[in-house]
Amino acid sequence: MLGPAMVAGVAYLDPGNVAANMTAGALFGYLLIWVVVTANVMAWLIQYLSAKLGIATGLSLPEALGQRIRRRPARLGYWGQAELVAMATDVAEVIGGAVALYLLFDLPLLVGGVITGVVSMLLLVVQSRKGAKPFERIITGLIAIIVVGFCAGLIIGPPDPAAAAAGLLPMFDGTESVLLAASIMGATVMPHAIYAHSALTRDRFGQVAAGAERSLVLKATRIDVTIALAIAGTVNVVMLLLAAANLAGVEGTDTLEGAHAALGAALGPAVAFLFAIALLASGLASTSVGAYAGAEIMKGLLRVNIPLLLRRAITIAPALVILALGVDPTFALVLSQVVLSFGIPFALIPLVRLTADRRLMGESVNRRGTTALAILCAGLLVALNVTLLVLLAFGL
Repeated sequence: MLGPAMVAGVAYLDPGNVAANMTAGALFGYLLIWVVVTANVMAWLIQYLSAKLGIATGLSLPEALGQRIRRRPARLGYWGQAELVAMATDVAEVIGGAVALYLLFDLPLLVGGVITGVVSMLLLVVQSRKGAKPFERIITGLIAIIVVGFCAGLIIGPPDPAAAAAGLLPMFDGTESVLLAASIMGATVMPHAIYAHSALTRDRFGQVAAGAERSLVLKATRIDVTIALAIAGTVNVVMLLLAAANLAGVEGTDTLEGAHAALGAALGPAVAFLFAIALLASGLASTSVGAYAGAEIMKGLLRVNIPLLLRRAITIAPALVILALGVDPTFALVLSQVVLSFGIPFALIPLVRLTADRRLMGESVNRRGTTALAILCAGLLVALNVTLLVLLAFGL
């Protein structure tokens, strides 16, 4: 029964996470560890609720919303913001794969972006033709590469335990640290992962009958989510620790290319090579899941199916334009995560509302405490975004 959460969890290990966490560690040391930890704790609850929705109703979150938003203009408006989130996701993931191919093979970024998009489409073909399990196995294999690639450097260049522990105390240091915190939140609690997880459990289990069978599937799902988020959370913390311990104060390490070069200089070429391999695996795995979520968003909200190739061309276009224009890829990655952060409430608030609806969920409806915790998570995320807007508007 395990697997859907691992696929959804790859969204928490995408190149946007790499850029946000490495940049945070390089610029602010251990300061924002608490943001990474908090985001991953909230992510557990959010992903479980999404998975539970698919199991109890046989519907994805976009499908459930498509049935309830009856006025077409409102449904189009909601789809528009969700589609923007899907494109921002692709920006992060395709650019990350392109940067990795540049670091490994010196390929031009635009060529690397096209290759990343093509490979992700092939992985989607596996999902659509072979079913959920082969797709889950491929994604899990890529996650194993990501774990090894990012964790290897921490063995050679370990962090300061006392400083790392101090980073668990919530605090900021100026507007840029808040921007990075929003970026980390957007890269961790990702809207498209919320949309996708309900669809993944629907594809794997369908609507599970109430009673003992559903209780068993939900218990397995809690284990699935725990394993997936434990892996993702640990790797996210490792990324920040790696940068804080080895890149803090080193000029140019606020970019992926600079971080790769600095890791090679500080820890050796083998660590730099593993870092680039992990970044490539991250881009390939996460862009496949992002494209799957984007197709589900369109189908569920607009009740429209378009050919896979056309769908992929539309969502990948912004990332390829950014690469063609020569925009700094790391800067584009971090900003894309901020866009994702602003999309979180539009996915999270409806999810909480639907899973608290007894008429829809039956015996699997949220307990009051669960709903209260989910509301608290949504409130914290919205508050962080509002704070970011105020700081940026007034240039504080």
